[in-house]
Amino acid sequence: MTPVTLATADLGALLQLLPVQRAGLALLLAAIGLPVIGVVIVGLDIMPVRFAMMHVALLGIAIGLLAGLDPMLCALVACALAGAGVAPLARTPDGLSGAMGLLMSLAIAAALLVLAVSGVNASGAFALLWGSILSVETPDLLVLGVLAAVVPGLFWWRRRDIGLLLYDRELAQCSGVPVRALTAALLVLVAIAVAGAIKLTGALLVDALTLLPALAARRLGGSLRSITLWAVGIGVTVNATGFLLALWLDWPPGPVLVLTAGALVLAVHFIPERRISSWRAPASASLPSSH
Repeated sequence: MTPVTLATADLGALLQLLPVQRAGLALLLAAIGLPVIGVVIVGLDIMPVRFAMMHVALLGIAIGLLAGLDPMLCALVACALAGAGVAPLARTPDGLSGAMGLLMSLAIAAALLVLAVSGVNASGAFALLWGSILSVETPDLLVLGVLAAVVPGLFWWRRRDIGLLLYDRELAQCSGVPVRALTAALLVLVAIAVAGAIKLTGALLVDALTLLPALAARRLGGSLRSITLWAVGIGVTVNATGFLLALWLDWPPGPVLVLTAGALVLAVHFIPERRISSWRAPASASLPSSH
């Protein structure tokens, strides 16, 4: 048998294993909800949110280890509370970035202090930096499943309001959109999504599931709706391709997912500019049809 045939046979055997099947299902669920979160991150221009929530998740895990609770559950709760907590500070787009910077600094300082004072083994907390996709369990799937239902559902239900908010905050407020409440809800979802994705790729590589599909989609879509659909389609393609390739080559899934998503983003950017639309103008133009 040729090396390719052997590798293909090994891949078929791996796909029969329960941990691999759970990991594949987790990536499929993640591809439905998390790229939409990436659209929010890009639209609100809050790129630092990934780093802020990584540090908040680290604090939550440290607290969980200290209290003897489920570390990932504590990370999810900590990120949700942090997302809601910074919303009142986010009165402007600049305020969002500033609030995330403050949150990131405070969270990492508190996490390091908890780990140092308590004497808890920090290796478990810092393991989140690298992820462990084959250790996905039923609670992780439940979180991703809820995100896969809630995030697209919220976008469809409030698509006009979200489109206005992502286009222009002041215009949204003048149009009667509940800007503060909607921003708070989106920030909580972003925070939970980032925490939920950490186990799949690790905190350092979470962009593969959230931001990179959105960056490619905004160059392919002509409206907020089409950008969102492109983001989900790209997420499914990248996750399936990257995961199967990682299994076939026996490489770590996280880096392979990032490289696969990055290659797709670069390929999309080679499309001539005249054939693609900008991010914000088409979104605003399509808003009246979203009623």
